Amino acid sequence: MGVEVKINKFEDLDCWKAARELVKMVYCHTGTKPWCHDWGLRDQIQRAAISAMANIAEGFATWSDLEFIRFLDYSIRSAIEVQSHLYAAADLEYINKNDFDIIYSKANDCIHLCRGLVKYLKNKT
Repeated sequence: MGVEVKINKFEDLDCWKAARELVKMVYCHTGTKPWCHDWGLRDQIQRAAISAMANIAEGFATWSDLEFIRFLDYSIRSAIEVQSHLYAAADLEYINKNDFDIIYSKANDCIHLCRGLVKYLKNKT
């Protein structure tokens, strides 16, 4: 018999915490040269990171597992979008390999934690 943990606020969700860290990483890196001269890519990667975090919170507020799953899916897609934008940044030499790997990994953490929560919500009775 498993113990169910009650989460009362979105800030307690591990996937939201990972997304929050992702936002911080993205903003820290995109606030420097040469990012500041490429408004389009900078805006896109920042918006994708913010979207990953915001959709988790927004979905939590629905109080419906099906709706929450839908918003978690949006969050996963946004985190994957961050990963895709990182390739463009690397190709343009805006980011070094180490920073790419760190941010990519954090986006991956967010994706896996969201997928785990989706799996839990789908199997919940």
